[in-house]
Amino acid sequence: MIILDKALEKRQQEGNPVRVAMVGAGFMGRGIALQICTSVPGMELVAISNRHLEAAKRAYLEAGITEMRVVETVSQLEDAIRQGQYAVTEDAMLLCQADGVDAVIEVTGTIEFAAHVVLKAIGCRKHVILMNAELDGTVGPILKVFADKSGVVITNVDGDQPGVLMNLYRFVKGIGVRPVLCGNIKGLHDPYRNPTTQEGFARKWGQKPNMVTSFADGSKISFEQAIVANATGMRVAKRGMFGPTVPVGTFIKEAVNWYPLETLMEGSGIVDYVVGAEPSPGIFVLGTHDHPTQKHYLNLYKLGTGPLYCFYTPYHLCHFEVPNTVARAVLFGDAAIAPRGAPCVDVVAAAKIDLKEGQVLDGIGYYMTYGLCENSNVVNAENLLPIGLAEGCRLKRDIPKDQVLTYHDVDLPADRLCDRLRAEQNEYFALFESQRV
Repeated sequence: MIILDKALEKRQQEGNPVRVAMVGAGFMGRGIALQICTSVPGMELVAISNRHLEAAKRAYLEAGITEMRVVETVSQLEDAIRQGQYAVTEDAMLLCQADGVDAVIEVTGTIEFAAHVVLKAIGCRKHVILMNAELDGTVGPILKVFADKSGVVITNVDGDQPGVLMNLYRFVKGIGVRPVLCGNIKGLHDPYRNPTTQEGFARKWGQKPNMVTSFADGSKISFEQAIVANATGMRVAKRGMFGPTVPVGTFIKEAVNWYPLETLMEGSGIVDYVVGAEPSPGIFVLGTHDHPTQKHYLNLYKLGTGPLYCFYTPYHLCHFEVPNTVARAVLFGDAAIAPRGAPCVDVVAAAKIDLKEGQVLDGIGYYMTYGLCENSNVVNAENLLPIGLAEGCRLKRDIPKDQVLTYHDVDLPADRLCDRLRAEQNEYFALFESQRV
């Protein structure tokens, strides 16, 4: 965002940097720390929390910060911030409570733990930046309600595909073209991948096998596109999306021919993806325009004759762009991407293998389930189980491979905040919709 650099320069000159704290110091968290500490004047990463303290220290060390203070109380953290010391802690709640923190970046990829952190941060009137599609796609709409009530911003991030897609969606809409599809470009989609098959790739790039499995098996892209749908009011045209596979290297401008036109033109449009297209791993928006003169101009500008026009961004740069999201939230009260109201699309759990009664489900990107996008009205009508809530559930009956799970198929773990938030989300928006009618 062009204005952000000037706004941050001003904060730097005034000696009043944006102060941000981060929960989670894994692969992506370390990248964020490196970016803020080395390349973003006017912003300071004042504290990092991680369940293992050594990982928090490692994130600072890799960013060139050699001196840090271990803190165990809010007062110790506040004192460290006042003295300009970098702080590390195992207690994420300290970051949410401390004065001197403008925003909290949540980058753990968890759901239950992250829900506690985000609620605490919102309650303490901290802006929340989520690099956590799983939490956002499961209970993001109700968290947005709480954030609005507290007068703070909750947002997913620039850099990840949903944020990059939303930036492009806003641009396309802003020039008078009506977006009808928000699309994600993938290089691979195989719902039966697991941490064993992905171990070599994960080792090569220094990532966790379950994380890269969630990319390969479609769970991550399902969460990403659900987030986009919830921010735009779009839907999916079918369970799991169309997801056409095209010859490797096919240029994304050909996407105007890959989806049924009548489906795109209905209502508010759809979210979807494609496998094999270039530039990968970019994103794209298909839009339409009704005015004949503007269509003439769009053709002149090499976008074709219509009725669909393809706009694309050839990359997403993940942690490099996260500080932009922090600045947008703190300095301008602007979310890169956040739910606009009731959920439109959810991610439900499907069996990756034949599942047996009595088994306890593992997590996203593991061996037992994969995620599929489905429209929220269908999810509620059929009582489908969100994959974000599936981990730890005990099966009450056998489930064949590829069958979508329902709440009737499982016993939920006792006393989880994420289940209470999901129930509250369903109740809140059902009541909201009934009051609108």
